Amino acid sequence: MENEILKKMEKNTSLKTSTQSVVSENSTKIKTTFNPPLELDHTRKYEMDLVNLETYYSFTNLSDENNVSRYSPGFIEGGSKQQRQWVEVQISEGSYDLIDIAETIKIAMKRNGHNDDAVKISANTNTLKSIMEIQGDFQVDFRARNSISSVLGF
Repeated sequence: MENEILKKMEKNTSLKTSTQSVVSENSTKIKTTFNPPLELDHTRKYEMDLVNLETYYSFTNLSDENNVSRYSPGFIEGGSKQQRQWVEVQISEGSYDLIDIAETIKIAMKRNGHNDDAVKISANTNTLKSIMEIQGDFQVDFRARNSISSVLGF
């Protein structure tokens, strides 16, 4: 039994034949022909891995249909009835990751004179959604027209 395990270990750790190929294409469909063709021994098992993919194409994830963040820093003072002050932040169309979205909102909050640490957005890498932490009297409203809620996973 021990001898069989050692033979398997030797087989799995021995040097293997390796081939690297660079494939370049100007379309969304990638196809390549190997010249000369790869000749494979039909008695052996093979694996193929994609080690790296670099692309120079991007897509916009924020457009005029989903780029509005609406928040309230608190109540407006004065009068007999308190009302919330609502502020809309419209983010320019483009390709944003979660950090960029959070930073853009934070800059707008600071520019508006509001506590830019009151709303924090971070990633939940397990669900591919975002986590929003809201402090103090701040509120966030995802009912705004063209809300960013779908991009954030809400």
